[in-house]
Amino acid sequence: MMNSIRRVIVRALDTVEVRTETPAQPAADEARVQTVTIGVCGSDTHALHGTHPLIPIPYYPGHEVTGRVIEVGAEVESVQPGDRVTVEPTLPCWECKQCRQGQENLCENLQFFGCGYEQGGMADEFVVRADRLHVIPDDLDDRAAALIEPLATPVHAGRICGPLQDKAVAVLGCGTIGLLMLAVARYQGARRIVVTDPLAAKRDVALAQGADAAVDATHPEVVTQVRSALGESADVVFDCVAAEATIAAGVAMATKGGTVAIVGVPAKDVMVPVVAVQDNQIRIQGCATYLPEDYATAIEMLQSGAVDPDVMVTSEYPLAEASAAFAASSSGAEIKVLIRP
Repeated sequence: MMNSIRRVIVRALDTVEVRTETPAQPAADEARVQTVTIGVCGSDTHALHGTHPLIPIPYYPGHEVTGRVIEVGAEVESVQPGDRVTVEPTLPCWECKQCRQGQENLCENLQFFGCGYEQGGMADEFVVRADRLHVIPDDLDDRAAALIEPLATPVHAGRICGPLQDKAVAVLGCGTIGLLMLAVARYQGARRIVVTDPLAAKRDVALAQGADAAVDATHPEVVTQVRSALGESADVVFDCVAAEATIAAGVAMATKGGTVAIVGVPAKDVMVPVVAVQDNQIRIQGCATYLPEDYATAIEMLQSGAVDPDVMVTSEYPLAEASAAFAASSSGAEIKVLIRP
């Protein structure tokens, strides 16, 4: 066992450090995992810059993490040393009303590995409850496996707002989650999908990945243009930005009786056009993380080739350059940035 490991901490606003510390020992229900990949999430960069409403600084990042099990606690049977795994970072209590109803992503006492928890996966190794690990199939390489967790988020959104088959869909934002949301809508058989983004390069990627049309999110007639490109109003709008402008645009794009799904994490509370929401009977649907079935579908999608890891993963950095990885992820020029210890 290593005498010391490196772990990344967001110590203060705009300050990413790599620390050396003693590795943790697994409890009876935990596994010790050697890290293989860590994705830098938008939540990570937003927290770094003080714009995430739910992650206080300082914190240990790293919830989009894959690795290999190197030790298990005495009570663990679900995984064994040598298994390639990805983490489902929600840490439910299993005792509250939501957990008993199978909605552990909404646990009343929820903790979140890599987001304000005492550990994160952005390290040489980490310890986590074994019930939060999913074994990675052998036919998924490391880059594909790194996308399981981020893909599970739009899979969950698509599932609770679906079925999307033969529906007109708008996706607002072509960052990582928006592009993966596009893939989910295609996988579910949406009839037509229009995306928006302020960056032409991101719109071009979305078009190459199967969007039927892409609209400049900054255009003053963005709502009209999206409806025109769809040929109708949107049955479901997936807002992967969650700013006041995108929520208002989403409500205006939606059909009467349609759904506006809030997939992105808003930096703060915003005004919502409730007159239109009420009069048009529009459902505003919050979408929070994922459940095990969403991980299973994400794995199936990656195995099927519905998501191309070579398109999604645009940069990789060593752990020692974590600060540079955060900067790259914040730049807007990348899609998914990975760190490999």
